[in-house]
Amino acid sequence: MFLEGKSAIITGSTSGIGLAIAKALSAAGARVMINGFGDRSAIESALVQVGGAIYSDADMADSDAIESMVERCAVELGGPDILVNNAGIQHVAPVDAFPPEKWDAIVAVNLSSVFHTTRAAVPAMRQKGWGRIVNTASAHSLVASPNKSAYVAAKHGVAGFTKSVALELAQSGVTANCISPGYVWTTLVENQIPDTMAARNLTREQVMNDVLLAAQPTKKFVTVGQVASLALYLCRDEASAITGANLSIDGGWTAQ
Repeated sequence: MFLEGKSAIITGSTSGIGLAIAKALSAAGARVMINGFGDRSAIESALVQVGGAIYSDADMADSDAIESMVERCAVELGGPDILVNNAGIQHVAPVDAFPPEKWDAIVAVNLSSVFHTTRAAVPAMRQKGWGRIVNTASAHSLVASPNKSAYVAAKHGVAGFTKSVALELAQSGVTANCISPGYVWTTLVENQIPDTMAARNLTREQVMNDVLLAAQPTKKFVTVGQVASLALYLCRDEASAITGANLSIDGGWTAQ
């Protein structure tokens, strides 16, 4: 197991993409801290799936809580050697009707938290001469959609921040990259289908192909396992020359 002896923090990892990444890193030998919100049963299920993991309920909108989370990881697991910034929230509305508090929350969780975790984690990585920072961006770090101004702005920010950090750490043994998925098949996406069917008088297949997958030429959802496999590869020594990259995994969305 090539990550034996390494520790990892994955934010937003009690479900979906984050949980898949946590499972992949754990299976490769890493000691893992998961983070995120959810009811107790969901969190306990995640901990079972990521054997030996510990859990932090740190709010990614709270910089003090983030710093405490990284300090706790250092004490209980060491490191962190790997930081995966995956936490994210969304709100959809036209810009002139976008609630300012929603804008602030999205920027805080989707962008500012990436700065706060990275700032806290980098010193230990520098000291060891090895580290991996993997940020979950989005196809919306490269292209835009209407009514998602805060999310698109934040994800573009994640891509730029990742490049800057990669340059700063280029000779340190620490890499920084971001992964930009298109539409990923998760429970959250699946649960949106019945309401969309009813609201638009469409079949399930029409909702999936003509609404959710309209931008993805493959007409296939990305899977959480595919995203996790890419994150895992970026943690390998063979990926040490990949830094500052924004890696699309979007079924051809951004090729158009």
